[in-house]
Amino acid sequence: TVMSRQTLKDRNNHVLGYSDVESSGRQCLRNSNFHVIGYYDPGRNQTLDATFHVVGNGNILTTLL
Repeated sequence: TVMSRQTLKDRNNHVLGYSDVESSGRQCLRNSNFHVIGYYDPGRNQTLDATFHVVGNGNILTTLL
């Protein structure tokens, strides 16, 4: 379940995507069409792509946009 959603916009105010915080604490990044791009798992301190492969350590979700 989504607890909160943040809309990510560029400097021209165009929507780039959405960052959802789930009840588990995991963050989910979606593009402007709401397709999942990746996840940040705070328990593992790792960013994962949409197929749950590790992209890197720490929260680097916005680099996937």
